Amino acid sequence: MNTTPSITPDNAQHSTRTSARAGAEATAPAPRAVASRVRRAAVTVAAATAVLTGLALPAGAAPTGNPGDSDPAPARYTRQTLAWAPCAQQPALECATMAAPRDWHHPGTGADLTIAVSRHRATDPAARKGTLLMAAGGPGGSGLLRPADLATAAPAVGAAYDIVGFDQRGVGASTRAACQTPQEFQDFLAGDYRDQSPAAIDRVIANSRKLAAGCQERSGDLLPYLNTGQTAHDIDLFRSLLGERKISYYGPSYASMIGAYYGTLFPRRVERMVLDSNIGFDGSWETFELGQPMSFQRRFDEDFVPWLAARDATYHWGSTPEQVQAHWEQRRAALHDRPIVDGPLTIGPNQLDNGAISAIYRADFFPLLAQALTAVDDWQTADPTAKAMARKAFGQYLSPEFLAEYFSVTCSDTPWTRDLDTWVERGAQNAARWPLAGARTLAFSAVCAAWPVAPAPEVTVTGAHLPPVLMLNSVHDPATYYEAAVGAHRALRGSRLVTVTGNGDHGQYPGTNSCVTQTVERYLLDGRAPEHDLVCPSPQAG
Repeated sequence: MNTTPSITPDNAQHSTRTSARAGAEATAPAPRAVASRVRRAAVTVAAATAVLTGLALPAGAAPTGNPGDSDPAPARYTRQTLAWAPCAQQPALECATMAAPRDWHHPGTGADLTIAVSRHRATDPAARKGTLLMAAGGPGGSGLLRPADLATAAPAVGAAYDIVGFDQRGVGASTRAACQTPQEFQDFLAGDYRDQSPAAIDRVIANSRKLAAGCQERSGDLLPYLNTGQTAHDIDLFRSLLGERKISYYGPSYASMIGAYYGTLFPRRVERMVLDSNIGFDGSWETFELGQPMSFQRRFDEDFVPWLAARDATYHWGSTPEQVQAHWEQRRAALHDRPIVDGPLTIGPNQLDNGAISAIYRADFFPLLAQALTAVDDWQTADPTAKAMARKAFGQYLSPEFLAEYFSVTCSDTPWTRDLDTWVERGAQNAARWPLAGARTLAFSAVCAAWPVAPAPEVTVTGAHLPPVLMLNSVHDPATYYEAAVGAHRALRGSRLVTVTGNGDHGQYPGTNSCVTQTVERYLLDGRAPEHDLVCPSPQAG
């Protein structure tokens, strides 16, 4: 999420992670003796927890590798009927629920899960081409109501397809995971992740262990089954209940990984597939998330900071990038010493970082962040509109519900390094080099280091037996960085990568880039994939 681990908030259409200023000063890393003491304490607590509660492991380890699409789901699931009714929150959609096995590798083990699903009927039934399934990002985003948004934003697709969505297992209206109360969650995000003092490191690790323990306490028997592979099987059950032999798929952000897993496990059930803003699904979550501090920093330093400097007459944060960066560091240091506290709102260093992390996902969020920063400069005399924007930007980052799913997936999809010495050292390095997202490397990685669930069965993405998959990625995407998309493209053999230049937005379709729109809709509506990879310049880049 979000790791360095970073986290990717789930915005209007998409979801995903983190960043700050390269070269900013950071306090010295904790001595190795402190790191070793912290690690030994964590290992002792983890061992005691395992003795008392037992590690939550999947019932009978499923073999690694790709089971393909040859094993049918048990009849008691495939014979369900979806009882469609108008969605309570979005009357333009129909909603239903379906039962799914807790563990698709052992369907008779444990209580079933409830998966909430939705449907937007094709607006031109006579020209209907089939069903397009879309999933949400995060991990942790809700996808249930998204078909209505896509049908509105891409009317040609909405006319030709029934667009269907769902809340993945662990999220929203489906069987949900829980880890912390809102009050506990505030402790996890409190303080200053850049602080490398021994006391601060101890506090961060204690809060991370507390979050992992809360997940075990509140969702322990569910945790082993909240992973991308299980979700892919849920999708195929949904496909069968819709009566479709094949489906098409659109997946932004983390949903690109869901799509890649689905295409790997069920390749012959895919008609067309669009993966937008791609997770590095060719490797581990740990490797992917360790790349995010760089990409969030790049987006902040090279896109947002110059944008803000060019608008000094409006926001008064400096007329050069160097002045803006200095202003940011001065304001952040002041919040370290004296956070803004106004009722339930606290704006400290981590909240300042989190607001920036959220806002740099899309360029049209830049003005909202800039306005919020004017309020942080002088809270007592700030314009009420700017204060209201600051409350949204710095006071509403993520949620305990989002992180319950986020960590459930990212900590157990693939193996994690559990040695805390490693994370203390990497955290100090990343905080110094890429402070915006790198500062929280230790906090997020320490959760996965203490995660009470064994890794899920391995899924290796290859692209075998799939039709050509269309992949989209901007060059400065902060959360799903371009370098990872290139690696994922190479792993997904036969895919076509659309590189969007002059742009760093997370989520490229639907949008204002006519090259992207025409490429995607030619593929979805006419079945014509590009013959080769291609480049789509952003409109402002000419």
